[in-house]
This record gives sequence, structure tokens and C-alpha cells, in this order.
Amino acid sequence: MNRQRLLQLLNGYEADTAEEEQMKTELTAFVQQHGDCFERTLLVGHVTGSAWVLDETRTQVLLMHHRKLDRWFQPGGHCDGNPDVQEVAQREAWEETGVTVKPVSETIFDVDIHTIPARGQEPEHLHYDVRFLFEADATQPIVINQESKDIRWVPLADVTTLNEEESIARMVRKTGRF
Repeated sequence: MNRQRLLQLLNGYEADTAEEEQMKTELTAFVQQHGDCFERTLLVGHVTGSAWVLDETRTQVLLMHHRKLDRWFQPGGHCDGNPDVQEVAQREAWEETGVTVKPVSETIFDVDIHTIPARGQEPEHLHYDVRFLFEADATQPIVINQESKDIRWVPLADVTTLNEEESIARMVRKTGRF
């Protein structure tokens, strides 16, 4: 599988914090070591793509209340073999919300490595999440599917009341610098 584009993006990406820099280093090593890093069949973990979707005023972000994890997150998901992680993030945003998004930039917005708990036959594993910044018209209809309990536009100032995780707070801080 072609990992070169992702490795180039990671090489050019400047992390926001020392913790994120460490995750970037680990993600880069993971991609270099695993030719099948984009496949969910790699049980230790796999690369995923997420979309941080802002409205056109860049004052709100589109979040979904994830059904399985019972928490609020940005849309995103498995690459399923697609090495174009930005394309994956864009597809996942549409599939999970019904909202058409457009990239703000071709560069990585954020990286995060997080543990996904065991569920059924699937063991606990890591998601090596590569996040991209997108923009969308907030007047588009939202479509809630089986993956979420709710989807809504959330003012940036309110995001951490729904999810206090540092990775979410970090993306809010980065958004504030635009």
C-alpha cells in the first residue's frame, strides 16, 4: 500500500504540543513499520481519518454523539485500505452526518493516538487518527445514522462541555488561531 503521501504529510506537520509531537513520532513509526496500516484487519491498531468540520463563520464545529462509545466526537473512521486519509475523513464526514464538506487545507490539522476498547470479537486496539480541517454550510440538513445518537453544530466555546478530552480541547485551541 502507498504510505508515502501520509509520511510526507506527517513529515511536514508541526505538532502543537510536546504530547502531540510524541504521537506524531509514534504514528510515523507505525506507518513505516506496517504495510497494512490502513486496514482494520491489523488488530494492534490502524490509521483512521477524522474531519474537524467548521461552519462558514468558523464559530461552530459539527460533532456527533457516537453510539458505541457514548461520547461526543468529530466525524471520522476507518480507512479500509484507502491510503488517502484526507479523502477518508471527507467521506466519513458525509457518511456520518449527511453534510457535504470541503477541505480548508491539504495539510494535517491534528494527530491523535487513542485506545478503542474491546467489543465483541474485536480486541482492544489503537486508532492512529489523522485529522483534517473542513468547512461546511451549517444550513445543510443533518442526517443521523446508526452510528450516532445525535449530531449538531456546537459553538466552539461549548465543545469542551460535551467532551473534555485534551485532543478535543487541542483542536478547539487550534481553531481559535485561525
